[in-house]
Amino acid sequence: MMKRAGWLGTLGRGLSQIGARLDERRAEVEAETAVDVPVPVPLPVDGPVPATVVAPGGASGWRERPDPVTVIPWGMRVAAEASWRLLLLAGMLWVLMKVISEVRLVVLAFSAALLVTALLQPFVVRLRRLGLPRGLATAVTAILGFVVIGLVGWFVVWQVMENLDTLSARVREGIDELKLWLLDSPFHVTEKQINDIAKSLTDTIGTNTEQITSAGLQGVTVLVEVLTGILLSMFSTLFLLYDGKRIWTWVLGLVPRAARPGVAGAGPRAWRTLTAYVRGTVLVALIDAVFIGLGLYFLDVTMAVPLAVFIFLFAFIPLVGAVVSGALAVVVALVTQGPFIALMVLAVVLAVQQLEGHVLQPFILGRAVRVHPLAVVLAVAAGGMVAGIGGAVVAVPLVAVTNTVVVYLRAYSRDQQRAAAATTGPGPHGATALPRAEREESADE
Repeated sequence: MMKRAGWLGTLGRGLSQIGARLDERRAEVEAETAVDVPVPVPLPVDGPVPATVVAPGGASGWRERPDPVTVIPWGMRVAAEASWRLLLLAGMLWVLMKVISEVRLVVLAFSAALLVTALLQPFVVRLRRLGLPRGLATAVTAILGFVVIGLVGWFVVWQVMENLDTLSARVREGIDELKLWLLDSPFHVTEKQINDIAKSLTDTIGTNTEQITSAGLQGVTVLVEVLTGILLSMFSTLFLLYDGKRIWTWVLGLVPRAARPGVAGAGPRAWRTLTAYVRGTVLVALIDAVFIGLGLYFLDVTMAVPLAVFIFLFAFIPLVGAVVSGALAVVVALVTQGPFIALMVLAVVLAVQQLEGHVLQPFILGRAVRVHPLAVVLAVAAGGMVAGIGGAVVAVPLVAVTNTVVVYLRAYSRDQQRAAAATTGPGPHGATALPRAEREESADE
């Protein structure tokens, strides 16, 4: 039995050696025919690490080529990532502008209602403090506000119609004086040339009668739209004055729950900014109209009072409105009173506008509405391109409110992060810092 056991042990050792040699041979064959596959290396945050892929070629049948992703520079990859996001944002804004242009009348009417509400809402609050019910305070404020606005419009139309004949006569006199000046000027203009120019203008008007008629019909359509917008604005103003808080609560319900606290804090600040802008603009426009109107009155310019009202209305269009209304006053003075009075009117307009820009606006508006002049110009231009005069009027308060909301939400986000950091405490650092996985394992133990 002992001999048999020794023989079996020797046989087993022999088989083990044969198996080991077979494994070694198999490993050598696999090493000769195997394809090298590079181990993926994670890219660091500050830049790419050159990686390679194995491709056919070379002496052994395979050669290394760089990974196409790592060949592209890091800056170009970042620019590409930002580009498609910017394209998506631009597409969203384009769609939004198209939607707004389709319902422009509704948007402008509601925007006007917001501006009027911001102007009238403090009066409702004062009447409520005097003991009037909410409905009665709203009705009294709205009726008085609409009556005042209607009286201003009626006064402008009445004054223009009253002085239209005088203005037409002065215009004809100015044209005759211009004709005489051209005849006596060193430009050697003859009366025949002036008559030819007048005849060509008459012929142009006669040949374009159809276009003028269509423009008149289009003006009727615009008038109907304006009346519809006014009625819609009045209706919206009544509900905003009466039920503004409940409407704001309903709007907050549409905001995601996580963002609701920030939006709830930004809303009242945006409303205070809009109220300060409207009240300050009305006060500045009133001061401009009074001072320029007094200058026109003492200089005996025709339609001094209607021009003052036009200056008040155009003051709601920042920068552009002051230029247009001032130019209109200078042109009327030039036609009716001559070059000297026109220069005096120009001096009065420039003096009042300098007073407005350097004293009135900084003092009245202060820090409540702080928008850079470049932003004002761009906003007015963009608003005018999108929605005409109404868009130019609404553009600046929209930019001011947006600036207030963005500044508040940024500060709110920083406060939230600081509060979270103070609650959780400072994170591990230095030699005590561990990888996240190890920290989680330690916490589990």
